[in-house]
Amino acid sequence: MRLSFILFVLTFHRLPVSADHWPEWRGPRGDGISTATDLPTHWSRTSGVHWKIDLPEPGNSTPVVWEDRIFLTQPRSPGERSLMCCDRTTGKLLWEYRVPWTAPESTHGTNPLCSSSPAVDGRHVVVWFGSAGLHCCDPDGNLIWKTDTGRQQHIWGYGTSPVIRGDYCFLNFGPGENAAVTAFHMRDGSVAWKQDEPLRRDGTAEAPFQNADYSGSWSTPLVATLGGREQLIVSLPFVVRSFDPYNGNELWHCEGTNALCYTSPVPFQDNIVAMGGYNGMAIAVPATGTGNVTAQRLWRLPKTPQRIGSAVYSDGHFYIHNSPGIAQCIDAASGMTVWQQRLNGPADNATNWSSLLLANGLCYSINQGGDCFVFRASPEFELIAVNSLEEVSNSSVVPAAGRLLIRTHKSLWSIDGTR
Repeated sequence: MRLSFILFVLTFHRLPVSADHWPEWRGPRGDGISTATDLPTHWSRTSGVHWKIDLPEPGNSTPVVWEDRIFLTQPRSPGERSLMCCDRTTGKLLWEYRVPWTAPESTHGTNPLCSSSPAVDGRHVVVWFGSAGLHCCDPDGNLIWKTDTGRQQHIWGYGTSPVIRGDYCFLNFGPGENAAVTAFHMRDGSVAWKQDEPLRRDGTAEAPFQNADYSGSWSTPLVATLGGREQLIVSLPFVVRSFDPYNGNELWHCEGTNALCYTSPVPFQDNIVAMGGYNGMAIAVPATGTGNVTAQRLWRLPKTPQRIGSAVYSDGHFYIHNSPGIAQCIDAASGMTVWQQRLNGPADNATNWSSLLLANGLCYSINQGGDCFVFRASPEFELIAVNSLEEVSNSSVVPAAGRLLIRTHKSLWSIDGTR
C-alpha cells in the first residue's frame, strides 16, 4: 500500500501541462489556467474559423483535448447518451460511444442531459452520464468498464465532471438525496472510498433553502497540492471539505457557503476560495489546517452576484464572469471588488454560465447569446475583443494547440482567428 501511495503522489506531479492537453473540464490542474501564449483574440462567425461541425442536439458540456483528439459528451434522442471523439485538426467524427437510457430523469430546460465533461489521461476516457452511470473507454472508444453510480435526481439535473489522478477517478455525485464524494479505481471502476453527503436543512433559516430542490452541489472537485499535502477539495451545501485523495479521510472543513454550489474551488497560494450561487456567500480559507477551520477564514462575503461559472486567479486577484453578465476583479487578500463591468455584445442574452479560461494574461468567456469576450486579467479593466458566434452556449472556452474550441447548442467550433 505504501508503494501504491508513492506512485499515486508522483502521478499528481507528472500531470501534463502541454498545450496539446486540456484533459478535464478546467484543464490539467483544475484551475482554468492554460500555459498557451498564442491563442487567438479576434474572430467572428464568418472569419477566423478553422472548422465547424454541426451537433445533433443542444448540450452544455465543455470539450476536452488530448493530443490530436477532442472528446465531447452529447445527448441523443430518444433515450441515448453519447461520448464523441473528433479529430482536432479536421473536426471529423472518429467514433461515438452510445449508452441507451430510457428511464425518467429530471432536469431543467436550460440544462440538457450529458452536461458533465469527460476526463482523459491518455489511456482512459471517463464520462459520467448521471443515472446511466460512470463509463470508461479507451482512446478508440472501446468500453473498459462501467459502474452503476445510482439514481441521480434533481429538478435542475446534474453537471459536475469526473477528475482523473493516477489510479483514481473522483466524482462529486449529486445533487440530490444520494449525494456523495466518491473515488473509483481506474483499473475496474470499483469504489475505493466514498463519503456520503446527506442533505442538510440546518444551514440557513432563509427560504427557499429548507426545500431539498433548492440545495445541492454541481461543483467539480479540485485536486491540488496545498500546504505540502495532496488534497481533494469540493464545495458542498453550506461547507467546503478537503479529503485525503488516497483514503477519503477528511483533512479539514470550513462552514460559510450557502445551499447551492455551482462553482469549483479555486486555489491561490496555499489557500482556496469557494463561491456559492443564488446570490449566496463566498469564502477564502487556508488549506493548511485540520478539522473545523471555520475560525481561520481569511474573509467571508455574505452576499455575492449569482454565478454558475468558476473564477480564475492571477497575481493577487480573482476574475469571474457572473451570471447577470457582469465581470468582476476581486482582491484575493480581502475579498473586496476591485472593479466590475457589464460585458455587452450584439446578442440579446448576456446571461453567462461560462467558466473563465486564463491564458497569457487574458480571460476568455462566452455568454448564452454566443458573444465571446476577451479581457485582460488586470486590476485595471481592459476589454480586448468581443467575438460573436450568434449561437446559444452554456459551455466554457478551451485551448487546443494554438486554437480555441467553443461548444454551442448547435455546433462545435475550432477558432484560429488573429492574435
